[in-house]
Order: sequence, then C-alpha cells, then structure tokens
Amino acid sequence: MLDINLEDFTYSLPKEKIAVFPLAERDASRLLIWRKGEIQQDIYRNIADYIPSGTTLVFNDTRVVEARLLFQKPTGGTIEIFALEPSDNFPDITTAMMQTTSITWKCMIGGAAKWKHGIVLEKKTEGNIPLVLQARIIEKLEDSFLISFHWTPADLSFAEVLHIAGIIPLPPYLKRETEASDKERYQTIYAREEGSVAAPTAGLHFTPGIFDSLSAKKISRQYLTLHVGAGTFKPFKSLSLAEHTMHSEFIDVSIQTIEALLGADKIYAVGTTSVRTLESLFWMGIKTMLNPDTDLHDLEMKQWEVYDEFKEIDTLNKAALTHLLTWMDNRKIGRLICRTQILIAPGYSFRMVSGIITNFHQPRSTLLLLIAAFLGKDWKNLYQYALDNDFRFLSYGDGMIIS
Repeated sequence: MLDINLEDFTYSLPKEKIAVFPLAERDASRLLIWRKGEIQQDIYRNIADYIPSGTTLVFNDTRVVEARLLFQKPTGGTIEIFALEPSDNFPDITTAMMQTTSITWKCMIGGAAKWKHGIVLEKKTEGNIPLVLQARIIEKLEDSFLISFHWTPADLSFAEVLHIAGIIPLPPYLKRETEASDKERYQTIYAREEGSVAAPTAGLHFTPGIFDSLSAKKISRQYLTLHVGAGTFKPFKSLSLAEHTMHSEFIDVSIQTIEALLGADKIYAVGTTSVRTLESLFWMGIKTMLNPDTDLHDLEMKQWEVYDEFKEIDTLNKAALTHLLTWMDNRKIGRLICRTQILIAPGYSFRMVSGIITNFHQPRSTLLLLIAAFLGKDWKNLYQYALDNDFRFLSYGDGMIIS
C-alpha cells in the first residue's frame, strides 16, 4: 500500500482558469506537448505531428447517459435522482440498460431527507413517446440508495427512458446547469457504449479531420470501454491516500482489441480511463498466468493488488496479454467484461502505456495522481507552465500529450 500525503499533490487553481464551456471547434483547443522534460505548444488539430508513426492510439468509446432525473413531489418540491450504476444482480451496464418495464439502480438523491420511504414519485413527459416513470426507494446503501424504477410504455429500454426523461450530468465543478449544446459537446464523436455518468474528456478534442491525419501517418486506433462513474469526482476525505477507497468501474474489451494490443509496437492512451483499462488488462493477464483456472470474479482488479501481491512481478506486457487471450479462448469468451478498482499513483510502474493524451485535472484527485505517477515530480512544472500560459483546465479545457 502506498504511503502518500495528498497535500503533495495539490496546486492553486483559480476559477478563471476552469473552462466552463467548450470552444466552438473541438480541435482548436490548445495542446501542451511534454517529451523528456521539453515543453512545446500547439493545437489539437496538429496532434498527429507529435505521435510516432506506427503508434496504436487507444480510445474509450463509452457514452454519457442522461443520468439526472428530476421528479416533482406531490407537495411541489423537487427530488433529483442521479442514476449511478445498476444493482448488483446485473453482470454489466449494457445488459442493464437494455432492460424493459422496470429495473433497480444505485442512485444518489438530492433532497433525500424530503423523500419518505413508501412514497412513489412519478414523472410524466410529453412528445413523440409520452412516458410515465415511477421511482421508489428500496433501501439505503453505504454511499447511495437502491431505487426501483417502473415505466410505461413497458417496451422501452432503460436507456431509452433516460434519453426521454433525463438530463446529461455535467461535472459539479462547472457550477452551471446543462444546456442544449452539452448534449453533443459532452460526448466524444466516437461514443458508442452507453453507461457513463461523466465523459472521458480527453477524447472530446478529436474530430474526423484529426482521424484522417492519424491514418495518413499510419497511426492506428483501437477502442475499449470503461464506464465512468461518479467516483471520478469523489473527494479525498483525509490527507492520506491509504484511507481513500477507489471507485470501481466496469470495463468491456473485445478479444480482437486485446489481439491488436498484443501486436502493437507503442501504445498511447487517450484519457486516464483508457490508461486504467489498459494497465488493468496487463494485471488480469498476470492473474491468468499465475492461475490459469482463475474465474472471472477473481480477475477483477482491487485497489491495492499491484502494490501488495504483485509488486515483485516483472513480466513483459506481451506475455501477460498472451496468457489473457489463452484464458479467454479456453472459455470461449469474446469480450472481457468485469470491474477494475485499480489506483495508479506515484510508485506505480506502467506496463502497457508509453504515452498519454489527457486534460488538466483537479488538485488532489486520483486523476492527477495517475499523471504524477507517469511524469514523476515533473508534473508540478508541467501544471505550473499550463497555469502561467493561460491553458484552460478540466473537462472542457485544453490538454496535453506526454511521453
């Protein structure tokens, strides 16, 4: 377990440095290039110039769902339900999203004290598909509530229900309400698999034009899925990392993607969620190498495993991926769908990723710890440079490529 004081991973972020809205053009955002301590500036439109030919870029193709649901109480007050993830009786988010008629979901509730058990809230919408959605509390969980939803028309999937009745959730630090434009701009252009409550924001800058320039340089693209949970914004409750519980999230990676990664010469991850997924795949491969009979549940990555049980492991990524592919093939598994809770912080040794494309993150966040793990103490110089040169920070802000 890592002995890290989080006070060492903070910096002053003036509110005027936070990008509250995106730029008019996705690829016009500024790009900071950090390579072996040297810093340059450009814009995202030219990012292919800073990625070696033959590199494999890995993107997270998760799609943000309209997870905010506003209900009116019979007495007139508003209850906000924030749909986090399905209850534990579902194997993955995609399966849960396709459920019809009713479902149970883990949620946060704004105004929970005003919603008494037994009271059924109802929301009606008009339009092409009139919807009646009902919600009631099943039980209080450790850090959320289990909510039962029921709706008509009953043949609608829960994903469709959220599209009709919900609102795209923006990060709380933007301190504004969702606008119509956010429905498009808070999604990557390649978003496909529904299930996230926050966007993998490093990918927001990419456009068809950038993809064309990458292809022209023989830079290939692979896609995987990590459904981003609200734990991304979970604040630290103490100054000790050892007392923090990392959020657990679903990943979904096809066997074809893992085969492509096995053949890749150099891998750059677009976003910290892609980094966490790629590094998790390595350790899952190690688990299958150590125990070919391991089951899917034991394959899931726990928060501290890489620092405790596996800290002496020194295996090449290709060996780990080969074992993982064999494990999948023996079980006739075409997609690896499970959870990861991996926490990447200074002291971690990267096994899969040799470059990262990402935004500028909040002080004292797990995302910043991941970047500090990759850059070492240079993260402070990089962030100070970005502040001094008026880069825009956080989800809708500018970004960097580090290698």
